[in-house]
Amino acid sequence: MRELLSAVNGVLYYPILIIVLLACGFYFTIRTKFIQFGLLGEAFKVITEKPEGKDDVSSFQALMVSTASRVGTGNIVGVANAICLGGPGAVFWMWIIALIGGASAFIESTLAQIYKKRGSDGVSYGGPSYYIENALGSRGIGVLFAVALIATYAVGFNMLASFNLQDSFRVYDFYVPGKTSWMIGAVLAVLAGYCILGGGKRIIKYTSLLVPVMGVIFVVMALIMIVINAKNIPAMFGMIFEDAFNFKAIFGGVAGSALVQGIKRGLYSNEAGMGSAPNAAASASVSHPVKQGLVQMISVFLDTLVICSATAFMSLASGIAPTEELAGAPFVQASLATVFGRYGNLFITVSLALFAFTTLLGNLYYVDSCLTYLNKKTPSKTFMLCYRIIATILIFVGAGMEMSLAWDIADFLMGVMCLINIPTIIILGGTALKALDDYKKQREEGKNPVFKAETIGIDTSKLDYWK
Repeated sequence: MRELLSAVNGVLYYPILIIVLLACGFYFTIRTKFIQFGLLGEAFKVITEKPEGKDDVSSFQALMVSTASRVGTGNIVGVANAICLGGPGAVFWMWIIALIGGASAFIESTLAQIYKKRGSDGVSYGGPSYYIENALGSRGIGVLFAVALIATYAVGFNMLASFNLQDSFRVYDFYVPGKTSWMIGAVLAVLAGYCILGGGKRIIKYTSLLVPVMGVIFVVMALIMIVINAKNIPAMFGMIFEDAFNFKAIFGGVAGSALVQGIKRGLYSNEAGMGSAPNAAASASVSHPVKQGLVQMISVFLDTLVICSATAFMSLASGIAPTEELAGAPFVQASLATVFGRYGNLFITVSLALFAFTTLLGNLYYVDSCLTYLNKKTPSKTFMLCYRIIATILIFVGAGMEMSLAWDIADFLMGVMCLINIPTIIILGGTALKALDDYKKQREEGKNPVFKAETIGIDTSKLDYWK
């Protein structure tokens, strides 16, 4: 199975997804007139807006849910894997995926807002399955996407997050292969189970509290490492750019090159174009869909340009050479140990514990949304209880997997999601672009933009929330 998945992923990511991701990102970057840069300041303003209702989900809360899923173990282990297996140049290609992917993230989240539904409790929900069915008119493809997302997040990504956490314990003397990993998986499963059994609102509460705190602490640690190793910074950037454009290495060993590793791990980390974040974006209560599109664009930048770069810089500046044997958490731990000794190992373990925990919560929030779609209504309490128990068991099982198999499963499943979502947002992108023009026009008139679907020619019979 592992050999088959590895072979399939080799073709899936090169050339298929490399072409699809880059083409989509460049297309929407040009069509939005470089929205990642032109409206970046506007995006930060929108984050601070408060929703009208006391119980409504704010832009900031929706941002934290999507960031909780994005900012996870991939920001530490994924980056370390990319550098150790592909070379330092992988960091550059991660940056490229984030910069152009910001435009794709804007489009998919704006579409999710436009075609979202209003629940019986007044809270909105939605995602790619909803805009696929209501705008493209295909429930079959919508169901296919929902199933792919559930498999990707409840199975692939959550098992991988659990594995990545236990893998960070390899550096400790008390670690016993097999035994220790299962113990760690059990503890993580119990903690995550407590939160997910409480449903979406409990998930939003915990992610809103934990994500900002852990992100700031991690970046501060990276800055400390950079200052201490300041003399190595010029050489570090030299390594990144030299390796990124080492075309002999790229075309000589494509599957393991900096280009492919950077795109794989960049996609796994920031999820731009995958269709996951729109599920969180749809829950926000805003006056105009474009507002949440802008907010989700920031999430991509926070994930890759800030958190992933923090991991890369603290590791490469340390002077520790990246090797295949150090792939994963051990590379980052070895780097921090050059300054902080065993406390560096402990810091990465604690960081991974927090990242894994919030990742699990953010991932399962997405799954809840897709289960609602498949059932055409909020599933029964009995069904949701059974699903959440199974999800908790999968977290436990993931801790005992082999590293290569864990990554191969996650890579394959997220690739399937991309191949469904990206063609969809290219077809429907014109609607999001019209909404962007409407937003800009109202801003230029000095108004706080308010969305009226008929203004941009949308058939309101296909809408629910924005009628």
